[in-house]
Amino acid sequence: MKSVKANKFSIIGLTAAVATVMGCVPSPDPVYTQFYREAGAIADTGSFGNATLNNRLVMTGERQHTFNLANRFAEDVNSTVTFAFNSAQLDGNAQAVLRQQAGWIRQFPEIRFRVFGHTDAVGSNRYNKVLGLKRANAVVAYLSTLGISRSRLEAVVSFGETQPLVVTQGRERRNRRTVTEVSGFVKGHPTVLDGKYAQIIYRDYIASAVPPTQLTGAAVGEISAE
Repeated sequence: MKSVKANKFSIIGLTAAVATVMGCVPSPDPVYTQFYREAGAIADTGSFGNATLNNRLVMTGERQHTFNLANRFAEDVNSTVTFAFNSAQLDGNAQAVLRQQAGWIRQFPEIRFRVFGHTDAVGSNRYNKVLGLKRANAVVAYLSTLGISRSRLEAVVSFGETQPLVVTQGRERRNRRTVTEVSGFVKGHPTVLDGKYAQIIYRDYIASAVPPTQLTGAAVGEISAE
């Protein structure tokens, strides 16, 4: 009888020990993880507050107006410049397009922009990632010479060869490009800080009545592939 009781207590002790150890080991069982985690752990999966942030951006008009400006920019000016093979040099055509972009950007000092660099598929992924970044940096540097603050060029990003316009493994000039896009409002800008979005919208409205600059065909026309 004593032996049976001893075995019973041994099993209970062993079970408790296993449970203690398992408490330190992640379990794939959703029921187990729901009940054996810190209180409140499942309440925040990293997105806590996103709904409130989204509502604030929509109610203040910031999110919608940023979206509208992004569309306006893409419609009014050529947001893309292309490059020669294995080069990050801006030719005359690219510089003309960037002067057009700078003229538009200067109208809206509250807005940030992001420049994305791309390459064609010739060369290794690593090399093309670096080359795409060089092209994006070349655009940022040129825009800065035209009076655009680097603080407004929020980020320089390289997609390398991962997002081609034309799917080909060969040389393709249309894939060797940078794209400039509206990315948001300048943090801490006086107009934005005071919530005076009406001023920005009104200036956008006035500017919309001005036809885009008609550059010559040599400046913004299609660039033939090499």
